[in-house]
Amino acid sequence: MKLCLRLGLAVVVLAALSACADGPSSSSDGDSGARATLRLAVPSAVVAPKEEVATYAVGDAEGYLAEEKLKVDVINTDGSVAAVQAVASNSADIAPADAGAILAAREKGVPVKAIGGLVRNWPWRMAVQPGSEIRSPADLKGKKVGVISLASGSAIYARAYASDAGLDAAKDVDLLPVGVGAQALAALEDGKVDVLALFTQAYTTIENTGTDLRYLDNSDAFDGIRSLTYAVTEKTLKQKKDVLTRYLRASYKALLFSAVNPEAAMRDGYRAFPRLLTGKKADDRIADDTRTLEAWIKTAVPATGEPEDFKDWGAISDGEWDKTVAYTRTAGQITEDVPLPELWDGSLLTGANDFDPAAVIEKAKAAG
Repeated sequence: MKLCLRLGLAVVVLAALSACADGPSSSSDGDSGARATLRLAVPSAVVAPKEEVATYAVGDAEGYLAEEKLKVDVINTDGSVAAVQAVASNSADIAPADAGAILAAREKGVPVKAIGGLVRNWPWRMAVQPGSEIRSPADLKGKKVGVISLASGSAIYARAYASDAGLDAAKDVDLLPVGVGAQALAALEDGKVDVLALFTQAYTTIENTGTDLRYLDNSDAFDGIRSLTYAVTEKTLKQKKDVLTRYLRASYKALLFSAVNPEAAMRDGYRAFPRLLTGKKADDRIADDTRTLEAWIKTAVPATGEPEDFKDWGAISDGEWDKTVAYTRTAGQITEDVPLPELWDGSLLTGANDFDPAAVIEKAKAAG
Protein backbone atom coordinates (compact mmCIF):
# COMPACT_ATOMS: atom_id res chain seq x y z
CA MET A 1 0.00 0.00 0.00
CA LYS A 2 1.36 3.44 -0.87
CA LEU A 3 1.18 6.43 1.37
CA CYS A 4 -1.48 8.79 0.09
CA LEU A 5 -1.05 12.52 0.35
CA ARG A 6 -4.40 13.26 1.97
CA LEU A 7 -3.47 15.17 5.07
CA GLY A 8 -3.24 18.93 4.99
CA LEU A 9 -2.70 19.41 8.67
CA ALA A 10 0.55 21.14 9.53
CA VAL A 11 2.27 20.28 12.76
CA VAL A 12 2.86 23.41 14.81
CA VAL A 13 6.41 23.67 15.97
CA LEU A 14 6.48 24.15 19.72
CA ALA A 15 9.38 24.74 22.02
CA ALA A 16 9.01 23.20 25.44
CA LEU A 17 12.36 22.25 26.85
CA SER A 18 11.83 20.15 29.95
CA ALA A 19 15.31 20.84 31.19
CA CYS A 20 17.71 23.53 30.13
CA ALA A 21 20.90 24.89 31.56
CA ASP A 22 22.96 27.87 30.41
CA GLY A 23 23.75 28.20 26.70
CA PRO A 24 25.94 25.64 24.95
CA SER A 25 29.67 25.74 25.11
CA SER A 26 31.33 28.32 22.94
CA SER A 27 34.19 25.90 22.25
CA SER A 28 35.12 26.29 18.61
CA ASP A 29 36.39 23.56 16.33
CA GLY A 30 39.98 24.55 16.54
CA ASP A 31 42.68 21.96 17.15
CA SER A 32 41.29 18.41 17.01
CA GLY A 33 43.37 17.66 20.12
CA ALA A 34 41.72 20.38 22.18
CA ARG A 35 39.04 19.55 24.74
CA ALA A 36 35.58 20.57 23.57
CA THR A 37 32.14 20.64 25.15
CA LEU A 38 28.94 19.77 23.33
CA ARG A 39 25.40 19.96 24.62
CA LEU A 40 23.24 17.05 23.54
CA ALA A 41 19.43 17.40 23.42
CA VAL A 42 17.65 14.08 23.99
CA PRO A 43 14.18 14.00 22.36
CA SER A 44 12.27 12.79 25.41
CA ALA A 45 11.40 14.32 28.75
CA VAL A 46 12.26 11.15 30.69
CA VAL A 47 15.56 9.27 30.62
CA ALA A 48 15.05 5.65 29.52
CA PRO A 49 17.02 2.66 28.18
CA LYS A 50 17.41 3.96 24.66
CA GLU A 51 19.65 6.33 22.69
CA GLU A 52 20.93 8.28 25.71
CA VAL A 53 22.22 5.00 27.18
CA ALA A 54 23.45 3.27 24.01
CA THR A 55 25.34 6.29 22.70
CA TYR A 56 26.03 8.88 25.41
CA ALA A 57 26.24 6.80 28.63
CA VAL A 58 28.33 4.06 27.03
CA GLY A 59 30.48 6.62 25.26
CA ASP A 60 31.18 8.28 28.59
CA ALA A 61 31.69 5.16 30.71
CA GLU A 62 33.79 3.25 28.17
CA GLY A 63 36.06 6.21 27.48
CA TYR A 64 35.05 6.87 23.89
CA LEU A 65 34.17 10.50 24.61
CA ALA A 66 37.40 10.95 26.57
CA GLU A 67 39.40 9.47 23.69
CA GLU A 68 37.88 12.15 21.46
CA LYS A 69 38.62 14.81 24.09
CA LEU A 70 34.94 15.62 24.47
CA LYS A 71 32.74 16.60 27.38
CA VAL A 72 29.04 16.19 26.63
CA ASP A 73 26.23 17.78 28.64
CA VAL A 74 22.75 16.27 28.27
CA ILE A 75 19.42 18.07 28.39
CA ASN A 76 16.00 16.47 27.95
CA THR A 77 13.32 17.89 25.67
CA ASP A 78 9.67 17.05 25.11
CA GLY A 79 10.01 15.22 21.82
CA SER A 80 11.80 15.64 18.52
CA VAL A 81 10.22 18.97 17.59
CA ALA A 82 11.46 20.45 20.85
CA ALA A 83 14.87 18.83 20.39
CA VAL A 84 15.25 20.47 16.97
CA GLN A 85 14.19 23.78 18.46
CA ALA A 86 16.81 23.36 21.19
CA VAL A 87 19.43 23.04 18.47
CA ALA A 88 18.01 25.92 16.44
CA SER A 89 17.92 28.22 19.48
CA ASN A 90 21.50 27.33 20.51
CA SER A 91 20.31 25.67 23.70
CA ALA A 92 22.00 22.54 22.34
CA ASP A 93 24.65 21.81 19.75
CA ILE A 94 23.32 18.49 18.46
CA ALA A 95 20.25 16.29 18.85
CA PRO A 96 19.11 12.91 17.62
CA ALA A 97 15.68 13.96 16.37
CA ASP A 98 12.98 12.44 14.21
CA ALA A 99 13.83 13.08 10.56
CA GLY A 100 10.34 14.49 10.01
CA ALA A 101 10.93 17.16 12.63
CA ILE A 102 14.16 18.13 10.88
CA LEU A 103 12.35 18.35 7.54
CA ALA A 104 9.57 20.46 9.04
CA ALA A 105 12.05 22.89 10.53
CA ARG A 106 13.90 23.12 7.22
CA GLU A 107 10.72 23.97 5.33
CA LYS A 108 10.02 26.75 7.82
CA GLY A 109 13.43 28.24 7.09
CA VAL A 110 15.18 27.01 10.23
CA PRO A 111 18.84 26.42 9.25
CA VAL A 112 19.19 22.88 10.64
CA LYS A 113 20.83 20.01 8.84
CA ALA A 114 21.03 16.25 9.28
CA ILE A 115 24.60 14.97 9.55
CA GLY A 116 24.28 11.31 10.53
CA GLY A 117 21.65 8.62 10.92
CA LEU A 118 20.89 6.79 14.15
CA VAL A 119 17.64 4.78 14.09
CA ARG A 120 17.57 2.96 10.75
CA ASN A 121 14.77 0.40 11.20
CA TRP A 122 11.23 1.76 11.54
CA PRO A 123 10.53 1.72 15.32
CA TRP A 124 6.88 2.79 15.52
CA ARG A 125 3.94 0.42 16.02
CA MET A 126 0.26 0.60 16.85
CA ALA A 127 -0.81 -1.55 19.81
CA VAL A 128 -4.16 -2.45 21.38
CA GLN A 129 -5.35 -4.67 24.20
CA PRO A 130 -5.69 -8.34 23.14
CA GLY A 131 -9.50 -8.22 23.20
CA SER A 132 -9.84 -4.96 21.28
CA GLU A 133 -12.29 -4.73 18.39
CA ILE A 134 -9.61 -2.93 16.40
CA ARG A 135 -8.18 -5.46 13.97
CA SER A 136 -6.97 -3.42 11.00
CA PRO A 137 -5.77 0.10 10.29
CA ALA A 138 -9.20 1.04 8.90
CA ASP A 139 -10.74 0.24 12.30
CA LEU A 140 -9.07 3.33 13.72
CA LYS A 141 -11.84 5.54 12.36
CA GLY A 142 -13.46 7.39 15.24
CA LYS A 143 -10.91 6.08 17.75
CA LYS A 144 -8.66 7.81 20.26
CA VAL A 145 -4.96 7.25 19.69
CA GLY A 146 -2.52 7.65 22.57
CA VAL A 147 0.70 9.40 21.56
CA ILE A 148 3.72 10.31 23.65
CA SER A 149 3.17 14.01 23.09
CA LEU A 150 1.91 16.17 20.27
CA ALA A 151 5.52 17.30 19.73
CA SER A 152 6.90 13.79 19.31
CA GLY A 153 7.44 11.46 16.38
CA SER A 154 4.60 9.44 17.90
CA ALA A 155 2.00 11.98 16.76
CA ILE A 156 3.62 12.21 13.33
CA TYR A 157 3.43 8.45 12.95
CA ALA A 158 -0.17 8.25 14.13
CA ARG A 159 -1.30 10.78 11.51
CA ALA A 160 0.63 9.07 8.74
CA TYR A 161 -0.68 5.66 9.77
CA ALA A 162 -4.27 6.88 9.61
CA SER A 163 -3.68 8.55 6.25
CA ASP A 164 -2.03 5.40 4.90
CA ALA A 165 -5.20 3.50 5.89
CA GLY A 166 -7.31 5.85 3.77
CA LEU A 167 -8.60 7.86 6.72
CA ASP A 168 -8.66 11.62 7.16
CA ALA A 169 -6.16 11.94 9.98
CA ALA A 170 -7.43 15.41 10.86
CA LYS A 171 -11.00 14.21 11.37
CA ASP A 172 -11.14 10.45 11.76
CA VAL A 173 -8.77 9.96 14.70
CA ASP A 174 -8.26 11.90 17.91
CA LEU A 175 -4.72 12.12 19.25
CA LEU A 176 -4.27 12.33 23.03
CA PRO A 177 -0.89 12.74 24.81
CA VAL A 178 -0.33 9.84 27.22
CA GLY A 179 3.43 9.73 27.71
CA VAL A 180 5.12 6.33 27.99
CA GLY A 181 5.39 3.47 30.46
CA ALA A 182 2.81 3.09 33.22
CA GLN A 183 1.09 6.33 32.25
CA ALA A 184 0.49 5.16 28.67
CA LEU A 185 -0.61 1.70 29.79
CA ALA A 186 -3.08 3.16 32.29
CA ALA A 187 -4.62 5.32 29.57
CA LEU A 188 -5.13 2.23 27.40
CA GLU A 189 -6.48 0.02 30.17
CA ASP A 190 -8.79 2.73 31.53
CA GLY A 191 -10.27 3.31 28.08
CA LYS A 192 -9.05 6.88 27.77
CA VAL A 193 -7.50 5.80 24.48
CA ASP A 194 -8.28 2.87 22.19
CA VAL A 195 -4.83 2.34 20.76
CA LEU A 196 -1.24 3.37 21.47
CA ALA A 197 1.25 4.73 18.93
CA LEU A 198 4.64 4.14 20.54
CA PHE A 199 8.11 2.96 19.58
CA THR A 200 9.46 -0.55 20.10
CA GLN A 201 11.46 0.17 23.24
CA ALA A 202 8.48 1.79 24.95
CA TYR A 203 6.38 -1.31 24.35
CA THR A 204 9.08 -3.55 25.78
CA THR A 205 8.95 -1.51 28.98
CA ILE A 206 5.21 -2.19 29.20
CA GLU A 207 5.58 -5.88 28.38
CA ASN A 208 8.20 -6.24 31.10
CA THR A 209 5.34 -5.73 33.59
CA GLY A 210 3.65 -8.88 32.29
CA THR A 211 1.14 -7.01 30.14
CA ASP A 212 0.12 -8.52 26.82
CA LEU A 213 -0.46 -6.30 23.80
CA ARG A 214 -1.59 -7.00 20.26
CA TYR A 215 0.07 -5.11 17.43
CA LEU A 216 -1.43 -3.81 14.20
CA ASP A 217 0.59 -4.25 11.04
CA ASN A 218 2.54 -1.45 9.41
CA SER A 219 2.18 -1.43 5.64
CA ASP A 220 5.21 -1.68 3.36
CA ALA A 221 4.97 2.08 2.98
CA PHE A 222 6.86 2.47 6.25
CA ASP A 223 9.84 0.34 5.20
CA GLY A 224 12.97 2.42 4.67
CA ILE A 225 11.71 5.56 6.42
CA ARG A 226 14.32 7.03 8.73
CA SER A 227 13.59 8.04 12.30
CA LEU A 228 16.11 9.48 14.79
CA THR A 229 18.82 11.37 12.92
CA TYR A 230 21.55 13.63 14.26
CA ALA A 231 20.80 17.31 13.56
CA VAL A 232 22.82 20.50 13.97
CA THR A 233 22.58 24.05 12.70
CA GLU A 234 24.45 25.07 9.58
CA LYS A 235 26.50 27.45 11.72
CA THR A 236 27.53 24.71 14.14
CA LEU A 237 28.38 22.40 11.25
CA LYS A 238 30.59 25.07 9.72
CA GLN A 239 32.33 26.04 12.96
CA LYS A 240 32.66 22.65 14.65
CA LYS A 241 33.13 20.06 11.94
CA ASP A 242 35.96 18.29 13.71
CA VAL A 243 34.23 18.33 17.08
CA LEU A 244 31.02 16.95 15.56
CA THR A 245 32.97 14.25 13.71
CA ARG A 246 34.59 13.22 16.97
CA TYR A 247 31.20 13.08 18.68
CA LEU A 248 29.65 10.98 15.92
CA ARG A 249 32.60 8.60 16.02
CA ALA A 250 32.29 8.20 19.80
CA SER A 251 28.54 7.64 19.59
CA TYR A 252 28.80 5.02 16.84
CA LYS A 253 31.54 3.19 18.74
CA ALA A 254 29.29 3.23 21.80
CA LEU A 255 26.38 1.90 19.76
CA LEU A 256 28.50 -0.97 18.47
CA PHE A 257 29.61 -1.76 22.03
CA SER A 258 25.96 -1.72 23.13
CA ALA A 259 24.94 -4.10 20.35
CA VAL A 260 27.60 -6.58 21.42
CA ASN A 261 26.99 -6.37 25.17
CA PRO A 262 23.67 -4.67 26.01
CA GLU A 263 23.84 -5.66 29.68
CA ALA A 264 27.19 -3.94 30.14
CA ALA A 265 25.77 -0.95 28.26
CA MET A 266 22.79 -0.84 30.62
CA ARG A 267 25.06 -0.84 33.66
CA ASP A 268 26.90 2.09 32.07
CA GLY A 269 23.48 3.72 31.79
CA TYR A 270 22.91 3.37 35.53
CA ARG A 271 26.21 5.12 36.22
CA ALA A 272 25.39 8.02 33.91
CA PHE A 273 21.73 8.26 34.94
CA PRO A 274 21.24 6.89 38.49
CA ARG A 275 17.57 7.89 38.34
CA LEU A 276 17.04 4.98 35.96
CA LEU A 277 17.24 2.72 39.00
CA THR A 278 14.19 4.39 40.62
CA GLY A 279 15.61 3.62 44.05
CA LYS A 280 16.19 -0.08 43.32
CA LYS A 281 19.41 -2.06 43.09
CA ALA A 282 20.91 -2.54 39.65
CA ASP A 283 20.65 -6.33 39.88
CA ASP A 284 16.90 -6.03 40.50
CA ARG A 285 16.38 -4.01 37.31
CA ILE A 286 19.08 -5.18 34.96
CA ALA A 287 17.17 -8.02 33.25
CA ASP A 288 14.11 -5.95 32.30
CA ASP A 289 16.11 -2.84 31.43
CA THR A 290 18.51 -4.84 29.26
CA ARG A 291 15.58 -6.29 27.30
CA THR A 292 14.25 -2.77 26.85
CA LEU A 293 17.61 -1.45 25.69
CA GLU A 294 18.04 -4.39 23.31
CA ALA A 295 14.70 -3.53 21.70
CA TRP A 296 15.95 -0.01 21.02
CA ILE A 297 19.35 -1.20 19.77
CA LYS A 298 17.67 -3.43 17.18
CA THR A 299 16.16 -0.32 15.62
CA ALA A 300 19.56 1.35 15.33
CA VAL A 301 21.76 -1.42 13.87
CA PRO A 302 21.41 -3.38 10.63
CA ALA A 303 18.48 -5.81 10.65
CA THR A 304 20.69 -8.65 9.45
CA GLY A 305 24.25 -9.75 10.08
CA GLU A 306 26.47 -9.82 13.14
CA PRO A 307 28.21 -6.85 14.83
CA GLU A 308 31.42 -7.81 13.05
CA ASP A 309 29.64 -7.05 9.77
CA PHE A 310 28.20 -3.66 10.73
CA LYS A 311 29.65 -0.75 8.77
CA ASP A 312 28.82 2.62 7.21
CA TRP A 313 27.53 4.02 10.49
CA GLY A 314 25.21 6.97 9.99
CA ALA A 315 24.75 6.53 6.23
CA ILE A 316 21.36 7.42 4.73
CA SER A 317 20.74 6.74 1.04
CA ASP A 318 18.96 9.08 -1.35
CA GLY A 319 16.19 6.49 -1.64
CA GLU A 320 15.68 6.45 2.11
CA TRP A 321 15.49 10.24 2.14
CA ASP A 322 12.93 10.15 -0.67
CA LYS A 323 10.70 7.80 1.34
CA THR A 324 11.19 9.88 4.47
CA VAL A 325 10.20 13.07 2.67
CA ALA A 326 7.09 11.37 1.22
CA TYR A 327 6.14 10.12 4.67
CA THR A 328 6.64 13.54 6.21
CA ARG A 329 4.39 15.11 3.57
CA THR A 330 1.73 12.51 4.21
CA ALA A 331 1.92 13.25 7.93
CA GLY A 332 1.26 16.92 7.19
CA GLN A 333 4.58 18.14 8.54
CA ILE A 334 5.71 19.58 5.22
CA THR A 335 3.87 20.70 2.11
CA GLU A 336 6.70 20.61 -0.42
CA ASP A 337 9.71 18.39 -1.01
CA VAL A 338 12.84 19.68 0.70
CA PRO A 339 15.90 19.58 -1.62
CA LEU A 340 18.36 17.01 -0.34
CA PRO A 341 21.40 19.36 -0.37
CA GLU A 342 19.51 21.69 2.00
CA LEU A 343 18.63 18.83 4.31
CA TRP A 344 21.56 16.42 4.42
CA ASP A 345 25.33 16.67 4.77
CA GLY A 346 27.04 13.30 5.09
CA SER A 347 30.55 14.69 4.76
CA LEU A 348 31.46 13.90 8.36
CA LEU A 349 30.70 10.20 8.11
CA THR A 350 34.03 9.16 6.63
CA GLY A 351 35.75 10.49 9.73
CA ALA A 352 32.99 9.21 12.01
CA ASN A 353 33.60 5.68 10.71
CA ASP A 354 37.37 5.95 11.14
CA PHE A 355 37.74 3.52 14.04
CA ASP A 356 38.65 -0.12 14.64
CA PRO A 357 35.41 -2.05 15.16
CA ALA A 358 37.30 -5.17 16.22
CA ALA A 359 38.75 -3.31 19.20
CA VAL A 360 35.30 -2.10 20.22
CA ILE A 361 33.84 -5.59 19.90
CA GLU A 362 36.69 -7.14 21.89
CA LYS A 363 36.23 -4.59 24.69
CA ALA A 364 32.48 -5.17 24.78
CA LYS A 365 32.86 -8.96 24.97
CA ALA A 366 35.33 -8.57 27.83
CA ALA A 367 33.10 -6.20 29.80
CA GLY A 368 31.38 -7.56 32.91
